[in-house]
Amino acid sequence: MCRSLEYLDIRETGLSADAMAAGIRMMPNLQHLDVSDTEADDKLLSALTHSNLKLKYLSINECMDVSDAGIKILIKKCKNLEAISMSNCPYIDNVEFIEEHNIRVEVEEEDNDESWIKWQGKKYKVETDSSTTGEDFKAQLYSLTGVAPERQKILVKGGQLKDDTVISTLGLKENQVLMMIGTVGELPKAPVQPIKFVEDMSEGEVAQALSIPAGLNNLGNTCYMNATLQCLKAIPELKQALDQYSAGAGQLDPRKSLVSSLKGLFNQLNESGEGVPPFVFLQFLRQANPRFAEQDSQSGGFRQQDAEEFWNEMLTILDQVLKKDDATVIEKYMSGRMATTWKCEEAPEEEPTVRYEVFRKLDCHIDKSVNYLSQGIKKGLEETVEKRSESLGRNADYQSISRIERLPEYLTVTFNRFFWKASESIDAKIVKSVKFPLDFDVAEFCTPELLEKMRPARQHLREIEDKLVSERKLAKAKQDAGSNAASKDVEMAEGSSSAPFELHPDLKADVGCNPTGVYELIGVVTHIGRTANSGHYMAWVRKEKGIGGPDPAGKGIPETQHWWYKFDDDDVTMVTDEEILKLCGGGDWHTAYVALYRAKKP
Repeated sequence: MCRSLEYLDIRETGLSADAMAAGIRMMPNLQHLDVSDTEADDKLLSALTHSNLKLKYLSINECMDVSDAGIKILIKKCKNLEAISMSNCPYIDNVEFIEEHNIRVEVEEEDNDESWIKWQGKKYKVETDSSTTGEDFKAQLYSLTGVAPERQKILVKGGQLKDDTVISTLGLKENQVLMMIGTVGELPKAPVQPIKFVEDMSEGEVAQALSIPAGLNNLGNTCYMNATLQCLKAIPELKQALDQYSAGAGQLDPRKSLVSSLKGLFNQLNESGEGVPPFVFLQFLRQANPRFAEQDSQSGGFRQQDAEEFWNEMLTILDQVLKKDDATVIEKYMSGRMATTWKCEEAPEEEPTVRYEVFRKLDCHIDKSVNYLSQGIKKGLEETVEKRSESLGRNADYQSISRIERLPEYLTVTFNRFFWKASESIDAKIVKSVKFPLDFDVAEFCTPELLEKMRPARQHLREIEDKLVSERKLAKAKQDAGSNAASKDVEMAEGSSSAPFELHPDLKADVGCNPTGVYELIGVVTHIGRTANSGHYMAWVRKEKGIGGPDPAGKGIPETQHWWYKFDDDDVTMVTDEEILKLCGGGDWHTAYVALYRAKKP
């Protein structure tokens, strides 16, 4: 639909130049474009020359960032251009160049007039129009002379200028000089800290004041990418590794360029309060992996992609590029180690074999019997497969049991919701409800050796959490009853402390591991729709207490352990734990697809 559009009017929309350029590139048949009073600049004009060669009419009135250089590039490429409307464009001087190419220049007439005020021997020019009132007039004089409006007496025909008088009704002649009488009063002292009201702030300043993180603009079916990046950004160790990374000048490897652009993109998100367009990152992503540059044969636009595939691709590239001292941030903090035992059920005398491998995610297999995350993971770790038995000289059934012998600090869990439906040639979606916890204990999936190493830390963590639960209960009892006994119980609970413990030496030396086996959910990528390559992806990232401003509170606001940022591309809002638990599936609502858990440490 966008590709057939011929007329587009986006005056005063507030869109950034980059956002406008991204949309305009998808409109090759555009003939009439009005971007007056927007952030249009030379880059936007350059974008027009790549795909909008049918353009006939362009309106850039009040565009302060367009210059002669941008106009020249546009005229050389867009041979069908017939007219340009360009009032109040301060950086366009070479009108002759435009007219030499037989392009009509239109300039809107301004209805501004000028009046002169004489005060204490000096003249001051005041601009007026048909709607200027006496109050507006005095406000301009205040900025020019420092005389407060209530101290001004402006002499006009018939007496003094009143606040509600419209200047155009006075019948002033061109360049007529009016007289003002008044004295400058004592100027108020400036405050120690400049006062800035919310209505005077930009969108970015408001977002920063309220500590709402920035979102990512959708550049055309890029929600899969936006959602994944917002979750990965919640890993501070990854951000630290990116800050330390330097690709060097003249880098030709698109993977290294991609990582460098991710570093810059994360910095932009931290500094901005507005939606950030990830143009550079997307460009290098499509160079590093052309699959993400696939286009739809019917619409001509870029296709929707699978968020899990993009997640896996990013971890692979980051692991390849961020290698330092024979280890990477991905290996340390996001990779575990699995021990898989193969035992032939038909030949008990055959010695079991054990295979060790690195993993970056646990899969939750979904069928009719799976209602909870732990059930789905267990299905993937315990299965029966057929393979060749050397002792029997034929294929036989083997039981495969996998157990974790190293847990990473950040655990990725993917819900296997899509399957290939051959009859329709699509990745169809399983919408069945599979509940997942905010706190996830994976001890049942660990080797006995790892469980023994984690035992002291798990016991210590349990004692701490029991103490916190007791304190919350006693505090509530004190609040409800207001009794001295409850107060005393709270003081006793606050004074108690859990017994000291010693972390196992192997776990202490293993930087980036989880020493307890207990995790807390900090991020979710969800999908709404019926196939993996359609619908819409979003990110839900937990807000840390004490970071990013105070949690919402007040009458009518629900109590919650944590608040979460809901990233719908560049639209960012806040939700509670209860909303996160509703992402379990079971209908046409946002369904958890990739979950990111972080280790709970004692």
